[in-house]
Amino acid sequence: MLETVIGPMSDSKPRLRRKATGPARAPLDALLDGPAGDPVRRALWLDDLDGRLRPCLPQGLAAHARLANFDRGRLVFVVDAPVWQAKLRLAIPELLQAARSIGLAASDVVIRTSPGTAVDRKTVLAPRPMSAATQQALQAALASLRDLD
Repeated sequence: MLETVIGPMSDSKPRLRRKATGPARAPLDALLDGPAGDPVRRALWLDDLDGRLRPCLPQGLAAHARLANFDRGRLVFVVDAPVWQAKLRLAIPELLQAARSIGLAASDVVIRTSPGTAVDRKTVLAPRPMSAATQQALQAALASLRDLD
């Protein structure tokens, strides 16, 4: 089991302590050992930090924003549309206060917009049904391919 330790962080590197929980955790322990595990530890730390900061966001906004990074005192958030960027900008004081309350030396929030980063990707990537004309064209193309055999 991993335990995330978040405290004052001047170098923005996450610190994780490993707890032995038996042979089932051996692959993860091997992955985290040494410098090769640094990106994994950082990703786990950022995910934990996102989980701590997201409840501080307004309810509608939380589903459209995700913490992407923490670097040199800057919290970097990614939202899925410009409207959410504007709403997140209004929540910056609360975010900074929440980050400081858990021991981060946060001084700024950077917001990036990237389509398709919604938490509920099924909604974003839901397939649309084919029109009747498209179905007929597809069936005709498949039939012509069968005739070539």
